[in-house]
Amino acid sequence: MKYLQGKFPILKKQALAKEVYSFWISCPEIAKIAQPGQFVHILPPGLGLRRPISIAGIDPENGILRIVFVIKHEGTRKLAELRQGDYLDMIAPLGHGFTLLPEASHVVLVGGGIGVPPMLPLAAYYGERATAVSGFRSFQQVILQEDLEKSGASTICCTEDGSAGAIQGFVTTPLEQLLTEGVDAVFACGSQPMLKAVADLCIKNHTYCEISMEERMACGIGACLGCACKTKNPDTEEIQFLHVCKNGPVFKAEEVIW
Repeated sequence: MKYLQGKFPILKKQALAKEVYSFWISCPEIAKIAQPGQFVHILPPGLGLRRPISIAGIDPENGILRIVFVIKHEGTRKLAELRQGDYLDMIAPLGHGFTLLPEASHVVLVGGGIGVPPMLPLAAYYGERATAVSGFRSFQQVILQEDLEKSGASTICCTEDGSAGAIQGFVTTPLEQLLTEGVDAVFACGSQPMLKAVADLCIKNHTYCEISMEERMACGIGACLGCACKTKNPDTEEIQFLHVCKNGPVFKAEEVIW
């Protein structure tokens, strides 16, 4: 796993929703090798532990990475205080990303809440061959729908309270219908209950599925055991604990033990 560490300038900052921010970062060497599904590990100013944030955009020609994050605790709040021109102390790209399937004719990208940003690089790759299903609690949390549409992907937005989007309810409702119409692969990122539901549906329908797991991370490079995930080998049924930061964050649906 090749990665770089350094301080990189923020080219642009944008507020997307309440306490949700997007940074565009100049890091040419990283942008050249980053893959969809990988993440960056950022050290917030004045703190000692890094924060993992999914990569939401890769522009190798211009040497730019995009990240999108929500304020959860002190670390992300410190990041949100940064401005255009400030530098980020960052290690990237980290982790094992999504499998790219150049021959796929139709894939479904399922994102829940802050799990939507990692779907953007996949949408850019698959374009019109992708259907992006996004789930949010309400209209106040809806983000990145225009970005997904610009990629050429078909978009389906779901909100739990019905305040935005075409569907009131969960992402599994449109996914279940799409699976009956023929899908080559499903890629998902979101809360653990959502991922389990998506994985169960895909396994039931014999559809290839990869999910991006979220765990607390300390080192980000597999040196500690802070992000161990219980998995099994689909061929041997052997139980093993793998690092989400190094072996993941992306796993095949049938590998994860919930």
